[in-house]
Amino acid sequence: MEEESMEEEGGGGCEAMMDDQNHNNWGAGGYGRHLLGPAAPPLGERFLRGTAAASRPPAGPELPALSEANGVLRGCEPGDAAGKGGAGAVAAAININASTSKFLMNVITIEDYKSTYWPKLDSAIDQLLTQSPGDYIPISYEQIYSCVYKCVCQQHSEQMYSDLIKKITNHLERVSKELQASPPDLYIERFNVALGQYMGALQSIVPLFIYMNKFYIETKLNRDLKDDLIKLFTEHVAEKHIYNLMPLLLEAQSTPFQITPSTMANIVKGLYTLRPEWVQMAPALFSKFIPNILPPAVESELQEYAAQDQKLQRELMQNGFTR
Repeated sequence: MEEESMEEEGGGGCEAMMDDQNHNNWGAGGYGRHLLGPAAPPLGERFLRGTAAASRPPAGPELPALSEANGVLRGCEPGDAAGKGGAGAVAAAININASTSKFLMNVITIEDYKSTYWPKLDSAIDQLLTQSPGDYIPISYEQIYSCVYKCVCQQHSEQMYSDLIKKITNHLERVSKELQASPPDLYIERFNVALGQYMGALQSIVPLFIYMNKFYIETKLNRDLKDDLIKLFTEHVAEKHIYNLMPLLLEAQSTPFQITPSTMANIVKGLYTLRPEWVQMAPALFSKFIPNILPPAVESELQEYAAQDQKLQRELMQNGFTR
């Protein structure tokens, strides 16, 4: 009956079971006495009784006092029980089953998720999506990982996945609008920054949501979180800009050092990762950075290859490079 009243009074989880609102020791409560027997009398009373009982032989071993430190109940560990008489029966009597499991983990309602857990995740995702390479992000990865784990255990995976996709989609739509407003001379560089920033953010976001990926996306949706998030960038950014970006890349290729080689390589490799079929738009460009794009060379085209090489050497010399 006492256990039923405990369940009705609150779903406070482990914390509620350990400590009440006045920070009284749980062992002094009715539930603790139910398991451990009568509570020990106050210290002063024990002292007075001790003077009278000193002349009497001890009646038998006494149960150890139950103390609490840092929210952990001492005296209930199996190791302590084995060496302290009757306390071993106490540990064996505590049976964790379905009726008491809610004390071991706080119940997270959908309101708790929306008001407490998702705001923490939302803020962390914001910082990861907008960080620059090498920036220090003042977030607790352990705390975020723990939030995701608890929400998955409490059956909020579907809602969390929906919120994550919506969050990142809104971010990518803003990125796309900013790119549309970029002048042609800055367009390539800004696309490279947006692509690199997003791919860098995924290296942190995907591991943080590993439990949701394993127990919801892979199991129920038969997909993978990283693939889903890469697809979002493809749909909301790359597809909308590929036909403006590709002519600028071809123009930059024909004008050496208009953009840095590393920028060109990052964009071309990134586009190939997003959608390999885009190679058909500029095979010669992609072949400079992706191996085995073009068919094998044939003897009849050797003169053409030599002419292209001589043209490249002339352009390098015109830009101050010598043999």
